Amino acid sequence: MRATGLAVELSLKHLAPPPQCDRQRRGPAPEAPDAEASSRLHSRWSPFSFPATEEQRKKDSEKMNEEYDVIVLGTGLTECILSGIMSVKGKKVLHMDRNSYYGAESASITPLEDLYKRFNLPGNPPDSMGKTREWNVDLIPKFLMANGQLVRMLLITQVTRYLEFKVIEGSYVYVGGKIYKVPSTETEALSSSLMGLFEKRRFRKFLMYIASFDEKEPKTMESVDPNKTTMREIFKKFSLGQEVIDFTGHSLALYRTDEYLDQPCISTIHRIKLYSESLARYGKSPYLYPLYGLGELPQGFARLSAIYGGTYMLNKPIEEIVVENGKVVGVKSEGEIARCKQLICDPSYIVDRTKKVGQVIRAICILNHTISNTGNINSCQIIIPQNQVNRKHDIYVCMVSSAHNVAASGKYIAIISTTVETTDPEKEIKPALDLLEPIEQKFVSVSDQYAPTDLGAESQIFISSSYDATTHFETTCDDIKDIYKRMTGSEFDFAEMERRKQDIFGDAAE
Repeated sequence: MRATGLAVELSLKHLAPPPQCDRQRRGPAPEAPDAEASSRLHSRWSPFSFPATEEQRKKDSEKMNEEYDVIVLGTGLTECILSGIMSVKGKKVLHMDRNSYYGAESASITPLEDLYKRFNLPGNPPDSMGKTREWNVDLIPKFLMANGQLVRMLLITQVTRYLEFKVIEGSYVYVGGKIYKVPSTETEALSSSLMGLFEKRRFRKFLMYIASFDEKEPKTMESVDPNKTTMREIFKKFSLGQEVIDFTGHSLALYRTDEYLDQPCISTIHRIKLYSESLARYGKSPYLYPLYGLGELPQGFARLSAIYGGTYMLNKPIEEIVVENGKVVGVKSEGEIARCKQLICDPSYIVDRTKKVGQVIRAICILNHTISNTGNINSCQIIIPQNQVNRKHDIYVCMVSSAHNVAASGKYIAIISTTVETTDPEKEIKPALDLLEPIEQKFVSVSDQYAPTDLGAESQIFISSSYDATTHFETTCDDIKDIYKRMTGSEFDFAEMERRKQDIFGDAAE
């Protein structure tokens, strides 16, 4: 299907990175063409930092003694997008990270030895893993909705100049112990082996109803009040069975639980439309994935911030967030205080102003084969709806491969994630692990999830939420928009992110 709208730019340009961003995996990243922007990045653009020179330390010290509109702590995607937005708006921004690499919890780890060290595995990767520098393994498994909020942010800010994407080749759902392709169009509904003949017809009518639904045209709503009628009532209206309801709510609307069933249907209708519109962009699936891994995304927005005057410092230990009379006034690092009016940070920098809201288990699995019953494709998503495995939350599987420059030739990376419900998290993901067998190597982590208790009205400290178990960035973008509103007092406006043509001075000519 021909790409339209915003996605035309994605399709035609193919998001090819300019020469100066030709990925650090081939050696230290060269400086950006604009010397001033390059110095603001402190020659640490690569996520693999190199020892700071004495001259660089001196520059850091000078920068620490300045006053900023906004200081940002942590280089996760949320923080880097907000840093870029604030810089484009003309704010003076200082961005620091205690780590030696960009991405924080949303980083892509390379070489493979570093992943083994991070998970405390003894020894080095075996020779069967190939060249270890060909690996770029995401810590947080997510894809981009082709028509979603993050793609819109990438296009408007022109961060697409630094990235290249591929379409994920398939989206699947686990039903009755088997994997099926998610039917999301009327044609697919009629050909799907997931449903019987009469169910197919009912589901097709349901999809046609959703596709034509328009709040401005009462006739399309068929006497439904989208703000009062529940989604359960909509499913009943079309006589859809439980298994169809499961994959519709969890694989099309991408809900993690069944709470949506008794809520107004309008949100679910919008979610299914987003899925369908994203699928229509490229045809194979609604998802995109950046070559070289998700760690490229925060780097792209960090570059945007630097071009607009933002200063970046990696390897900066944060000793204290300085608060006076209940309001943030600065950040102390290595005995020096950089002063600020507002602060953005991830939860790890100020745990005492957050609350634990749950846990997520993630299992990174290295395979030497594609996933069975997916047609030997080199990338896919599988959703295991909660009801199919007697759980309260869905289980997700994201698979990418050497085709995305994240693994050695012939290798695949499948990452499982879900919200923890018991004291034996790894047992909870067994249905997903069984789909991936045999597994060459497995890296399992359980992470606490945090949400801010201080919303920043008085303190002017704005804390992001931890990344959830979903396999897309829509919830992350919602968090960004919420922080933006609390910081500025106004609703998030995509137009505020738009770069001015005369301000592309930090990019190579196209």
